[in-house]
Amino acid sequence: MGDGSLAVSDSWKLSAPHDANVQGLVVSPFRHLESGEALLLQLPLSGGGAWLDALLAKIPITDATGRSTPSAALAFTWTGLEASGLDEESLTSFSQPFIEGMRQIDRQRRLGDDEATIVEGGPLWSGNAPDAYAPPGATVAEPTATTVHAALLLYHTDGKSLEGLTAAAEEILKPHGVKIVRRIGLSLMLQNQQPREHFGFVDGVSQPVPYGSTIVTVPGSPKVDPRHGIPAGDILLGHPDGNGEPVPGPLTPDQPAAAVLPNNPAAPGYRDLGLDGTYLVLRELRQNVAAFWDSMKAAAAALGHPERDEKWVAARVIGRTLDGDPLCPDGTLEREGGNPANAFGYARDHKGLGCPLGSHMRRANPRDGLAPTPADRKGFLQASNNHRILRRGRKYGPLHSEKPEAERGLLFMAINTDIARQFEFIQQSWMFNSNFATLYDETDPLMGPRGPFTLPGQPLRTRVGVETYVRLVGGDYFFLPSLPALAYLAKLR
Repeated sequence: MGDGSLAVSDSWKLSAPHDANVQGLVVSPFRHLESGEALLLQLPLSGGGAWLDALLAKIPITDATGRSTPSAALAFTWTGLEASGLDEESLTSFSQPFIEGMRQIDRQRRLGDDEATIVEGGPLWSGNAPDAYAPPGATVAEPTATTVHAALLLYHTDGKSLEGLTAAAEEILKPHGVKIVRRIGLSLMLQNQQPREHFGFVDGVSQPVPYGSTIVTVPGSPKVDPRHGIPAGDILLGHPDGNGEPVPGPLTPDQPAAAVLPNNPAAPGYRDLGLDGTYLVLRELRQNVAAFWDSMKAAAAALGHPERDEKWVAARVIGRTLDGDPLCPDGTLEREGGNPANAFGYARDHKGLGCPLGSHMRRANPRDGLAPTPADRKGFLQASNNHRILRRGRKYGPLHSEKPEAERGLLFMAINTDIARQFEFIQQSWMFNSNFATLYDETDPLMGPRGPFTLPGQPLRTRVGVETYVRLVGGDYFFLPSLPALAYLAKLR
């Protein structure tokens, strides 16, 4: 599921001046700050950017130049940008997935969001994008009960310090009619300096590593990571893609207030609203820990093998052991510098005899595992990396062992510039593809609905049942602006 907190994120940074313009969340999960909270905001309609101007004066949004305590990030739904006073020409220049939002019917299908995978009664919150901007013939689902216009993400060293920060934010926002409509407390859930998720697995082991002229790698790191390298344009608008072309983003008409934004050489008369910004996927995912482990025990009992207990089955559902070590036919892969292995492919485990073909890990990032022949592995690895996302999520809720009846889960956060090619492709073509990797009639065993899960074996494979362990509470697509773009939005009236 992933929060992206392990050391691979430290192998790169941005060059100037982009590091001062990009929000720090892009380059860092702020793992030096254990406590966090997501404040989901509802703005007054046509209220302009006065609230944002006031917020930035007291709680500056963290840039990517280095560590900051506390840290903050701010992102907008399409309806949030509309409520902030952004003009219609600018609003329609954003990407279609962002404009439509997660609740558009076709996008829901891509994401696998249906009655089996969402909370009872439907999602509780979204941006509630209007169907007026959907393509002809497209429709949206019923609006969620709560409309979210912006997400303010706050991080601090401890709970008490965070409380003071969130109280200060609320005091700033209230006079401007900005409502905090949902609060989600966030934690790294560190155990022995390693982040874990609520099912108990070490989290955030694998992340893509961007490359390009604006990316600076630390000494000893390759310019292009051979396993996880992606172009900078996959995480930042206006930066080069795999073909060396700047990734297009939203524009706004040139006017005095837009002078804080750079010119766009390809669009005379317009300023570049997207440069150094990106799209942020937010999904509040509720985890049923008791159901997960009860199901693992039932599957282990059905196998009837004394050495294959619930932890054995759970490791195959995930693709890694509880400590994060990837499975292979001989057991687990050798650790790299004390950390779980990450620089690997599936040449040794092409048939999934160690790490099952349909495991969560292989679906979320197939690496070279879908290559039909050894000669195809390099090409399939590159194709797989074409769909990578940066994950910045954190867990919410208490440990199951401390308060079993409480709600808990993950606030999934993913950074990408092409929502359809990156995040939605992963969901549709890998996670919820019932025919993934020669399988039949089964989806992701962790994130998907109730169904079968194949455990490969020789001479015979085994199928066990999995339940629904994760449900969508709410979510949508957000625009994570650059700091100059935030300054522009703050000027709107």
